[in-house]
Amino acid sequence: MSINKKMIITEAQRGLLFKDQQFVKVLSPGVYRLWDWLNRYQLQIVTITNALQQTVGGDLLNLAQLHAQTFAPHLQLWETTDNEVGLVYQNNVLKDIKAPGQQGAYWKTQNEIRIDKLDISRELALPKPLAAQLCNAKEDMLKRAALNAIAIFNIPDHHVGFLAVDNEIQAVLSARVHAWWRFNHNPTLTLFDLRLQNMEVNGQEILTKDKVSLRVNLSATWQIREAEKARAELADAKEYLYRELQLALRTVVSTQTLDELLADKNSLNRQILEIVATKALVYGIEVKSVGARDIVLPGDMKAILTQVVEAQKMAEANLIKRQEETQATRSLHNTAKVMEGNPILLRLKELESLEKITARINTLNVYGGLDSVMNGMVKLIDKTNPV
Repeated sequence: MSINKKMIITEAQRGLLFKDQQFVKVLSPGVYRLWDWLNRYQLQIVTITNALQQTVGGDLLNLAQLHAQTFAPHLQLWETTDNEVGLVYQNNVLKDIKAPGQQGAYWKTQNEIRIDKLDISRELALPKPLAAQLCNAKEDMLKRAALNAIAIFNIPDHHVGFLAVDNEIQAVLSARVHAWWRFNHNPTLTLFDLRLQNMEVNGQEILTKDKVSLRVNLSATWQIREAEKARAELADAKEYLYRELQLALRTVVSTQTLDELLADKNSLNRQILEIVATKALVYGIEVKSVGARDIVLPGDMKAILTQVVEAQKMAEANLIKRQEETQATRSLHNTAKVMEGNPILLRLKELESLEKITARINTLNVYGGLDSVMNGMVKLIDKTNPV
């Protein structure tokens, strides 16, 4: 009994024809009629929704590899070695990235597909145009592939980055965006800020030489001058500098009395700067300035110090007052000596005194003439200011 089979392959499909479970050929879109006397033929329909997203793999890939010549008009096989990265282009537009050591195939459609391979065995850094393209990818497929495939390092201005691949320094990166392949390696970045920076060392409880407890807050400005030396010699530059400032502060404060510290705070700053700057410079760090912002005394010591200062100021005020009184007495004595030998000057002084007195009087009645007034005034002065 004959059986006439009708098979329809749409534009979004491909047909795999088998005879007695053995592959025969690939059927392109169209209508087919097949006489199958003993039901020996089987047809497997493959739907192609998107040539890029539907990567051929598994049993079909094995079948295509076994019958490469038969599948050549329909499938584009690709393979990457352990040191190759595949860049998938569709109509000359980058669409996807294939990892090393992978293989697959794409159905050939009206869209041209091209796979370019890059050898990453010697150079892990991406070329600048490719790095810029992947960093700014908009399509979801390419964006996801880029996140898995590359490590993006953005070095800001006035910074320097040390790139380590598998814990081995490979490059010193300047200020811009850099991209490196992740495949087969682990790239990491150590970033150094080359700008002037500030560091605070706060709340340091320290005993002075005379056993007074102080709390000191310290500020310092510093800058990395030789980043390579700081990276090679120090695990953490900031932690190292903080510890050195802390130790120097304790060393200087513990060797001075409270009065010495309060008398010249700049001396404290200079001594700390000399100690720390010399040590930090060995590791490529320049300490610009050091300053003690606050020196805080305990409550009871603060009250005692306030009393001391108050007593000192009162003593200074009394001394100034006595000096002024002595100066006034000396001046008055000198004036009396001058008048004693000069009657005219004495007379002028009398008139001056009279002028001051009469300036406060509204009405003045004079009896006996001016001489009588002057003589009476002199007698009045003599009575009120006895020598």
